[in-house]
Amino acid sequence: MPSPSLFFVIITLALFLSSSITAAAKTGPKKPPPNHPPPPPPPPPNHPRLPRQHGITTTKAPPHPGYLPSSKFKPTSFRKCYRNLWGEGHQKLDPSGLTVWLDRASGSGFKSVKPYRSGYFGTSIKLQSGYTAGVNTAFYVEAHPGNHDEVDIEFLGKTFDEPYTLQTNVYIRGSGDGRIIGREMKFHLWFDPTKNFHHYAIIWNPRELIFLVDDVPIRRYARKSAATFPLRPMWVYGSIWDASAWATDDGKYKADYRYQPFVATYKNFKATGCTAYAPRWCRAATASPYRSGGMTRQQYSAMRWVQRNHMVYNYCWDSSRDRSLTPECRM
Repeated sequence: MPSPSLFFVIITLALFLSSSITAAAKTGPKKPPPNHPPPPPPPPPNHPRLPRQHGITTTKAPPHPGYLPSSKFKPTSFRKCYRNLWGEGHQKLDPSGLTVWLDRASGSGFKSVKPYRSGYFGTSIKLQSGYTAGVNTAFYVEAHPGNHDEVDIEFLGKTFDEPYTLQTNVYIRGSGDGRIIGREMKFHLWFDPTKNFHHYAIIWNPRELIFLVDDVPIRRYARKSAATFPLRPMWVYGSIWDASAWATDDGKYKADYRYQPFVATYKNFKATGCTAYAPRWCRAATASPYRSGGMTRQQYSAMRWVQRNHMVYNYCWDSSRDRSLTPECRM
């Protein structure tokens, strides 16, 4: 039989081991076991994750472009600058803007009262949510008749689960002659264009075309030759119409009139520039503070960010296209 002192030591040691095991059970291991990594940290505050768009994700808006061209041009009333072109019964003008719609009977369009040879042309647009496949909502400038020039901002309708595609396009004497040559660049935007109004603009001068979204340049098309740049006076247009043959996934999804009417609203109209009748010394609009045109370094940085994160098609990168028809891609 152990002595009382040895018995006391054994009891003390047993109590100490028991308390250590209990404490370890309460605190648990300090590191996760192998093959069970800790969960990723939550996104930082004020930076919600945006929906995934065909493999493109982002958690923020583009870098600030610095210079804001829209602030340099005053808005004008619709009645002062535009008139109905077609589908008058599918337009409604009120203090909140011009609402146009497409249904089985008709779409609608409007046209500027003057042609321009350069200028800043912008408007704020809000699109319809839900199923709008096959529907084309456009704001563009165009020279006609005949083999006309055309510069487009077009929203290509979507199915329920997909984002809108914003398509920019440039035609140079390329429509109406049986040899239509598009110069498309397409984007999925960093916001939902059905939630609020956003401002879309085209700046056209003898040196370049610049497309802007909320003053952020998304595309610059430079004049590299007279043969690849629109130079004739152009009118400004807006329209909504059925483009089921090609608008959504190359025509795979058509306009479904069970969801009619398809509605878009335009407001904050800006059309400023040198009309076709202005004197030759009329100063052309630019996208930057430079009178000679071009963009600032900060604007280029914002444009590169958009193209890197949100561009989903570039005609110059399409290996199936005939490059001889778009020589500017090789310049």
